[in-house]
Amino acid sequence: MARKQITGIGPAPRTGADDTGCPILHVDMDAFFASVELLERPELRGRPVIVGSPAGRGVVLSATYEARAFGVHSAMPMSRARRLCPQATVIPPSHGKYSEVSRGVMEIFHSITPMVEPIASDEAFLDVGGALRRLGPPAAIAAAIRAEVLERFGITCSVGVAGSKFVAKLASKQCKPDGLLVVPQEEVVAFLHPLPVSALWGVGERTEQALVRLGIRTVGDLARVPVATLQRELGPSAGGHLAALAWGRDERQVSPHVPDKSIGNEETFAADVDDPEIIKRELLRLSERVAARMRKGGHVGRTVSVKLRRADFSTITRSRTLPEPTDVAQEIFATACELYHAAGLERVRLRLVGVRMENLRPADSASRQLTLGERETGWREAEQAMDRAIRRFGPDAVLPASLVRGKLDEMEA
Repeated sequence: MARKQITGIGPAPRTGADDTGCPILHVDMDAFFASVELLERPELRGRPVIVGSPAGRGVVLSATYEARAFGVHSAMPMSRARRLCPQATVIPPSHGKYSEVSRGVMEIFHSITPMVEPIASDEAFLDVGGALRRLGPPAAIAAAIRAEVLERFGITCSVGVAGSKFVAKLASKQCKPDGLLVVPQEEVVAFLHPLPVSALWGVGERTEQALVRLGIRTVGDLARVPVATLQRELGPSAGGHLAALAWGRDERQVSPHVPDKSIGNEETFAADVDDPEIIKRELLRLSERVAARMRKGGHVGRTVSVKLRRADFSTITRSRTLPEPTDVAQEIFATACELYHAAGLERVRLRLVGVRMENLRPADSASRQLTLGERETGWREAEQAMDRAIRRFGPDAVLPASLVRGKLDEMEA
């Protein structure tokens, strides 16, 4: 593959930039969920579109760049997004479609290199150092990835090319949407220093406020502060970390087999709920989803956590570690209900509930032994049979009886 001339979009133009020593790619799909929805609704192209709950509850999952021009962004409350952009078309999410496209995109990445580190359904790091002889230089590989994603799926992605994960991720953000930016090794400092200090990994709102009080507003400002001063103000670890990033030093490698730390799902109710039966029904639904994801990924977990958000947005979490690891929804659900009751919120209006499994390990490493006199429940085998039915007939092919009753109640209402 011949070297292609690449024009980057960012702080400084990069035309035919030298990508020597830049084997790290960060590929980020552009407005992923919204872009997938527009494949079926092309008449909405060029218009503000928000993916989220049409009822105004929950948060924005994705927004087209036309909506973003009004200040809408992911994770923003839907109520605020509707106020900022009342003319936007709101589309409810279709997670099955996003998962299907995500799998296809990841297949493209793995056809390039086994060194792929997914960090979300719509983005990943790639180390293409081992593919250079076969496919050409990094910028050409990045261009080929962008072309194949567009050809196969009809959506665009932005790619940052650099010598480290940190700089590659910043580069992909700078060239959005539908761009490619190479940051040559010798230009890393010039690329970083004009950026706001909030661009650094680890700089959240509080850290940014602390830095601004010190007169530090850009990465260049931070780079000129002695490391000892940063460590005194921010702590030894955070101060040293940010000082290194300000000069482009990031030793982290692309890790293709990063294990999941936790698996969870949460749901925002269409209206605040204080009925314990409805809440427990939702806890069951979420437990089923979490357990299915764990079985699909080959995980079991020991720690069950529930998230309970009141109508006033105050949130509490409760967790419990089980004696044995599990991937069985009924065991997760039973523990989630106990945690819900223990929280004392049975007659409190809730806006959101969530269930999460932590302390994960590979399923084949867990061999549960029955204690003397204990009977095998058969739940695991039943749920594995449900998995097979769902894969064949769809997500609602098999449901627990209480969830079926819940659907009937909703239809009658």
